[in-house]
Amino acid sequence: MASGFDDAMARLSASLPADRVQSGESAGARYHCDWTRRSPCMPRAVIKPRTTAEVAAALRACHGAFQPVVVQGGLTGLSGGATPKVGEVALSLEALSGVESVDPVGATMQVWAGTPLAVVQEAALAHELQFSLDIGGRGSCTIGGNLATNAGGNRVIRYGMARELVLGVEAVLADGTIVSQLNSMLKNNAGYDLKQLFIGSEGTLGVITRAVLKLHPAPRDRLTAFVAIDSFDALIKVLKASRSALGAQLGSFEVMWSGYYEFAIETLALTTRPFQKQYPYYALIEVEATDPTRDAECFELFLAQCLDQGQASDVVLARSAAESLSLWRPRDAAGEFISRYRNGVSYDVSLPIAAMPRFIEQVAVGARVLLGEEALLVFGHLGDGNLHLVGELGDVEPAQLDRVIYGALTGVGSVSAEHGIGTLKRGWLHASRSESEIDVMRLLKRALDPRKILNPGRIL
Repeated sequence: MASGFDDAMARLSASLPADRVQSGESAGARYHCDWTRRSPCMPRAVIKPRTTAEVAAALRACHGAFQPVVVQGGLTGLSGGATPKVGEVALSLEALSGVESVDPVGATMQVWAGTPLAVVQEAALAHELQFSLDIGGRGSCTIGGNLATNAGGNRVIRYGMARELVLGVEAVLADGTIVSQLNSMLKNNAGYDLKQLFIGSEGTLGVITRAVLKLHPAPRDRLTAFVAIDSFDALIKVLKASRSALGAQLGSFEVMWSGYYEFAIETLALTTRPFQKQYPYYALIEVEATDPTRDAECFELFLAQCLDQGQASDVVLARSAAESLSLWRPRDAAGEFISRYRNGVSYDVSLPIAAMPRFIEQVAVGARVLLGEEALLVFGHLGDGNLHLVGELGDVEPAQLDRVIYGALTGVGSVSAEHGIGTLKRGWLHASRSESEIDVMRLLKRALDPRKILNPGRIL
């Protein structure tokens, strides 16, 4: 009797062109792991469909043979969700790439799931619009992965998570059923909003193949300031003041703790520093200007008031796009650290801003016991309550540090702010979700994927 894999391969051979399926070995090491580089595993095969119909055919074949599938996009995830497990085949969406259409009047764009985020951003700008989702991995991450994990990024404080930037999706269920809800209307209350089943579900309920994205007017300019701050209390005052003074034009409020910033400067070999001395905190504040002259004056007045009132200790205002990129470079480099560490680890959590100092203090004590001094580097999208912690594990087991981080977070916040649960946080889902919530998640999984072939072992 043929094995499930042999049966699946026979079905795939009968339903897909020959070049769409490669053996795991011939496909290359790219498909063995996501950005975490943790527990790499060669998939038994890699499927590379080029249309929604081919995705459906691939899943139908795997469903019929009870063959488990791991879905892969840009492989920039940090939760292990796209890393294959033994016996799985990989379904790569990288060939489902391209912008199908842009509606400048309706301010929408229809794209394939494998389209890199940066390509989407550039296509919007060509029509004087912007797709407001923005993360450091924009050149590699794909829209399908962004939606499947409900990505956040640098502009959540103004535009919200990925979920807020999508009007419709097309997805394929585990059995090959195509559910197409490519809605382009802002208002559509005709029954259940099915796209929400797939956004943030990390490919466990269906595979997103296309999406209709919501666009916004592109700002005429971006004004960036780098602010040095001496205390967390002062940091909060600057955040509150920026919301009040800058209003809806406040696009980003990113914070780097001193340890993170100094490590970034050293790692990136950056010799130019904005300030002559070191400070405990650094805030990147960005304004999306509609009237560059007026908005620049307003921004400068706000920064001067922060200095006069003792909330900020020093300020540098970028005078060009090149200077702005230079100020952003250490913040955007966070993803590079993981690949440079011998055994790197990255945590993505959210909690009330008022609870952050105690959480960080508690975590620092526990982390130093395991990792020594300068144990974890901290940065985050402070305006939306999201912190990231990165570090070098060395020979420490990840589970030991998990207990420190997630133990301090239990009952306070979420173990995943924007990277998803994947496999690495699955054992801590209970720290952020009640039993009844998890029961409903299991109910949805059983209903849409009864044979448990689609991203098995992720989230649940």
